[in-house]
Amino acid sequence: MNMEKDYLEELFEGLGDVTVRRLFGVYGVYRRGLLFGLMSDGSIYLKTGPGNLDDFLSRGLPPFEYARKGKRVNMSFHRVPDELPDDPELAAAWGMRAFREAERAASAEADRGTGRGK
Repeated sequence: MNMEKDYLEELFEGLGDVTVRRLFGVYGVYRRGLLFGLMSDGSIYLKTGPGNLDDFLSRGLPPFEYARKGKRVNMSFHRVPDELPDDPELAAAWGMRAFREAERAASAEADRGTGRGK
């Protein structure tokens, strides 16, 4: 039994079709194969982009960081508000916006791969 995995699946079950997998020492939260959330050291982070970044920045929520080659690297995921981990409705709402940002990023990456994004 994996408590973190079970907790994340339950927290985001309002989105439907959510899976949780270990990913480089963190837990990745996926919907329809797209990574939209992370859990690291007990903190939850959601995918950010043009459509939701201001929601995180206006609350002073920090980005997910990790060390690579002795340097700190920020990813386009930000820590969730303190009330989210206890509120499945809020988690579903913020999670859906994060999923939309993951879709947007995947679409932009696909366009770059075909040359349409240039």
